[in-house]
Amino acid sequence: MCRIVRYAARALAARGVTMVRVRRVVIQSHEAPTRAPLVVNPGQAVGVGTRDTEWPAFVFVTADAGTGWVPARHLSIDGDRATVVTAYDTTELTVAAGTVVDVVSDDAESGWSWCRATDGTEGWVPNRALGAISAGDA
Repeated sequence: MCRIVRYAARALAARGVTMVRVRRVVIQSHEAPTRAPLVVNPGQAVGVGTRDTEWPAFVFVTADAGTGWVPARHLSIDGDRATVVTAYDTTELTVAAGTVVDVVSDDAESGWSWCRATDGTEGWVPNRALGAISAGDA
């Protein structure tokens, strides 16, 4: 099992995602979008729309299973079509200010972290919504 974890960590690091295992406090509430999350996998063909103006690392994609924002670096883009080169899950985590979450991985390039809430739910939270934990938050 340890070999699998080390392999996964190296694969994520190669894509700019850092495995972290730290606790953070939510300093700004974040609401997940109402559209269903999208999961894309390597080799999958998707349509490519606009680049996000607030989060320029992301492009809007359309797949058979739905739509969502995916980091452009996870795609091989050719005009308005792309092939997914790195799997990505667009699930976002709704969190209220004051909530403590575990940061499972940090994607500093995109400005988001994959977090786990105390109830076990997981998803992306913008880094700007996360702050250092104080002794009173633990």
